Parts: sequence; C-alpha cells; structure tokens
Amino acid sequence: MLIHLDNYQIGNLEDRKRIALINSLSGFKSLNLIGTINNQGQTNLAIFNSVVHIGANPPLMGFISRPDSVEKHTIENIRQTFYYTINHVNINIFEQAHQTSARYKRDESEFVVTGLTPEYKNNFPVPFVSESNIQIGLELQEIISVKTNNTLLVVGEIKHLFFPNDIWEDSGVLDIEKAGSVTGSSLDGYHSTQLITRLKYSKP
Repeated sequence: MLIHLDNYQIGNLEDRKRIALINSLSGFKSLNLIGTINNQGQTNLAIFNSVVHIGANPPLMGFISRPDSVEKHTIENIRQTFYYTINHVNINIFEQAHQTSARYKRDESEFVVTGLTPEYKNNFPVPFVSESNIQIGLELQEIISVKTNNTLLVVGEIKHLFFPNDIWEDSGVLDIEKAGSVTGSSLDGYHSTQLITRLKYSKP
C-alpha cells in the first residue's frame, strides 16, 4: 500500500512524528562534531547532520544552524572568533557524539561531559576532536540567512585538514569507510556503510 500525505496532512501530524518524517526524507546524511570556543575560552561541541560541500576552489564547506529561538552556542561562538572545527563522527564515538545534542548550559563543555578530548594544534585557536579520524579547521567566510524558516547557512573556508595517511587514495578521495566514519538518518539513526563501486566521470 502506498501512503500519500499532502501538505495539510503533513502539517497536522504530531510534532515529533512530523519532525522525524521530514528529517528522514533527505536520506543518509553526514555526521560531524563542530567544535567552537568563545572569547572567554569556554569550549563547545555539537553534533550536526547538515554539513555540505560548497566548493573546491577555494575549499568551502557549509552547515545549517537552526533558528535563534533558544541559545545556540555554536553559532554564537563562531560569530565571536570566526573559527571552528568540523570532525567526522566515527563508529567509536557515535554515542558520545549523540550526547552532545543535549541542551547543556553555556558553562558546561560537551568535551568534558562526553569524555571527548579537545586537541589544539598548528596554532589553530579552536579545538579539534582528538578521537575523530578526519579533522577540519575552518575560518568563517559568510553567514547567509534562509528567510523561509530563519535558519542560517554558515560557510567556512578550510584552513587545516588532518587525516591518517592510509585513507588517502591515489585519486585524491578519502576512504571514509576505512576512517570509520558513520552516517545518519533522521535525528537518531546511526549507520555504517559499504561502498558499492566508483563510477567514471560521466561524459555525453
């Protein structure tokens, strides 16, 4: 049996069911921990499933920040310092990563409460997640307002990139499965992956 929901029926679903449904529609999503710090030296760590590739030259990545209806320490810290890190969630830390979605107070660092390790290196002002196998340090370039729902597209330029030597293929691609990176569905699903194949560049 095929289910059909129009926009009226979707809008009248119970809140949590509607949120879960819409969040699952885009399919498997990348899972990353975004690390930030404010001007007072207070660190913050939060899981995001909205990180996307923006461009390769210059190397840009983006993520969506939800509306400012409640305190959003990640975006507030980025606005203060202009720097942040993106760290792949892997199979060894996904439960700790999930816990960072809890609403901790500003003076409670998710690094501390989850047991994940802040790692400072190469004079980058914001901590990376030591347990993450793919770590990216970025500088804020612009924040774009999505007026339809008051979210923000945060765009940053990659300044530092760290990953194990043995996951970098000759083609330039990172073997994220070898790195142990996991993917997500909806707001609470965590998945391992299996590569089917790599196809050649398409031409007419």
